[in-house]
Amino acid sequence: MVRNRKQPAQQKHGNNHESSSSSGASDVSFVSRTFHLLSIWKTFVGVVCFMIAVYISTLGYLETRVNTPLGEEKVVIDAGLAVPDMYWGSYRPGVYFGMKSRDPRSPVFGMMWYELAASAHKGIRHQCEQNDNLPTYGWLRHDGVHFGEQLISDPPHDIRTSFLKTPGGEHGGHWTARINITSTDGRNTPLVLIWYGALDESLGAGVHSRLWVERDTLLGHTPALGNFKVHLVPHTGKIIHKSHSEAYASGLQVLKEKFYSLLRVDKHPNFGRLAVLGPDGELKKNIDTEVNFVPIQLLVETPFVLDVIYTTEDFPIPPIKGDEYTRTLANLTKEFDKKFEEKFKLKEKGYSDEDVGIAKAAMSNMIGGIGYFYGASRVQSQYTKEPVPYWKAALYTAVPSRSFFPRGFLWDEGFHGLLIGRWSPDIQLDIAAHWLDLLNVEGWIPREQILGVEALARVPKEFVVQSNAAANPPMLLLTIGHLVKTRPELFKVDSPHRDILDRMFPRLQAWYQWFQTTQKGEEATSYRWRGRDNDGVQLNPKTLTSGLDDYPRASHPSYIERHVDLRCWMYAAADAMATIARVLELETDKFESTRDQLGDEDLLNELHWSPHTQTYADFGLHTDGVRFVRQQSKNPQEGSKVVRSVTIAPQPRLVTSAFGYVSLFPMLLKVLQPESEKLGKILEMLDKPDLLWSPYGLRSLSKLSPLYMKRNTEHDPPYWRGQVWANVNYLALAALRHYSARGPHAQRASALYTALKENVVRNILSEYKRTGYLYEQYSGEDGRGSGCKPFTGWTALVVLIMADEY
Repeated sequence: MVRNRKQPAQQKHGNNHESSSSSGASDVSFVSRTFHLLSIWKTFVGVVCFMIAVYISTLGYLETRVNTPLGEEKVVIDAGLAVPDMYWGSYRPGVYFGMKSRDPRSPVFGMMWYELAASAHKGIRHQCEQNDNLPTYGWLRHDGVHFGEQLISDPPHDIRTSFLKTPGGEHGGHWTARINITSTDGRNTPLVLIWYGALDESLGAGVHSRLWVERDTLLGHTPALGNFKVHLVPHTGKIIHKSHSEAYASGLQVLKEKFYSLLRVDKHPNFGRLAVLGPDGELKKNIDTEVNFVPIQLLVETPFVLDVIYTTEDFPIPPIKGDEYTRTLANLTKEFDKKFEEKFKLKEKGYSDEDVGIAKAAMSNMIGGIGYFYGASRVQSQYTKEPVPYWKAALYTAVPSRSFFPRGFLWDEGFHGLLIGRWSPDIQLDIAAHWLDLLNVEGWIPREQILGVEALARVPKEFVVQSNAAANPPMLLLTIGHLVKTRPELFKVDSPHRDILDRMFPRLQAWYQWFQTTQKGEEATSYRWRGRDNDGVQLNPKTLTSGLDDYPRASHPSYIERHVDLRCWMYAAADAMATIARVLELETDKFESTRDQLGDEDLLNELHWSPHTQTYADFGLHTDGVRFVRQQSKNPQEGSKVVRSVTIAPQPRLVTSAFGYVSLFPMLLKVLQPESEKLGKILEMLDKPDLLWSPYGLRSLSKLSPLYMKRNTEHDPPYWRGQVWANVNYLALAALRHYSARGPHAQRASALYTALKENVVRNILSEYKRTGYLYEQYSGEDGRGSGCKPFTGWTALVVLIMADEY
């Protein structure tokens, strides 16, 4: 019994033990689960923190890509003083006459003038301005290396400027500029001439650069040049009065305004009250301000010839001046004329001396319009909240127009290179090398280069910032490919040109790949220009990236768009890459594969051919039912404005109503085979006068298009909506010449080539004779020049057209 009594006790004890163990196990389990949950939580938080860190670092990386240079070897290796023959030049195309070096820290020199009696209403001439309304101005001859001579007509005076260089020494050598002023009214009217020296904003305090005047001689010093002198030596004529000032200007863009502020009224025995240069009050107010602008004003009696002689201390060879200058200029002129005829054979082709003279001026203005710029663009990507500066860089480039576009434009430069390369492959490759060194790590090049304060001051704010989503036609790539194809002897192994092309290739490949990555369309083998934006104000939203600005595209920008011109550009780009790779003995398969795919006419027709209109066209969300209406603003103070009204809903469709340049691109860039039936259709429509054909060249848009010569906003006149453009007419002539060689359409292509060439050349030359200028565009109705002038960018391709060089 006792045992039995003990049994329950043992059981009870045992149960108590089990109970205690169970409780302990629960505690341990709870702690374990808690620890496990905490571990999971910590891991989760760690992962989240890690992901946030990765996101932030990735975002930071993506933010920096837009202004990070491509990590390949630079194409431009030798620069500045390392290329002495090219060091000095007329590299300031935005002023009527100026000299500077190809050095970011170069002093600049230039000319201003004004009439003594008419200064109140004509003002001071300095920067090239359309509003100055000069009868003509521009280079008559310019070889890009040794000399140039220019005529500026500003009645009652003609001003001829020229320069010669004497390269050598350790600091760039000497140069002499001559200013020859004559009266056109036979009355020897006095003129006020100003020659100045100035330091760029990059030559500010702390870099040991300065300017001053001693005994009527402009003196200066920079780290790159050492000490230099600028003597003003009258060669012919009389100086009536002379004055100068040592001043501070806040930037090169305000030199004329600064000059105005320095003028003081003085008495003169023959002229009564005379404006002369006085001291700069700003220098007196601020003792820390340094002299960076020295103008020297001369009141001269015409005819008057002044030699401006720049010399450095280290170069013992005397500069060219006086009668020696006259003889040397005459010899260089003869050499230029001989080389021009050898290159283009225009006299041999039967052109008159007057026409040949215009062609020389056209090409010389292209060469003389080459500038040297330094600075940083403003760029933006989707990952940057605000615009950021590109890296500071130099750009050696031709400009489209000295008066209106005195800066670099990417697709323009491709057309420029066709003419420049015919004259000097060295200059063309140098320009292309500078452009390609602007590639960022993504393979993108800003399409408009606004470098330095002089360039920036002349650009509306809305066009300053460049988006890294924005393309521009890869014409520069095509031009390099053209040079390689037509001048293979330049690129033999171990030649300097081959070395340049070797360094170019990785950059060309990165640029080409950027297009393939960023400009792809939704459909296979389709492409779409980015950057279109429907603001509700434009009748048809612009496509600035295409180069054709307001050319009508789909009325409602969308991701489904397919642009036929861009697809053709990519065909030509792949072909150019294959050509360059082949010469460099590199793999060509991937480029040829893309070229052949984009050259497949069935694929092209599937995406862009309209059986209904028998034309090629863009595809997108489109309606022709758009018009302008005047809308009252919600703010009574703002009044009313003109906006776009859509009267018919848009549908996905081919934009067949916009027959024009875009419709021709499969022919223009030689995508179509000579046997193509579609090529025959294009040629059939090409010479119809109610469409694109005019006595002055091919119109940019058909006369039957709803938007022919229509404004795009209340304030934007038509641009690519019917006017005749020389660059596309050049492409058309090159294509017609190509298709006239063989195939069933050869005879028609040949006849069209002959007629179109005659129309384009005759009109451009006759307008130059009538007005003294080449123009940005020409009317399809009467042939008159329009847009900006002088436009000696791609309109100068008339020289190649005259020479049958394509």
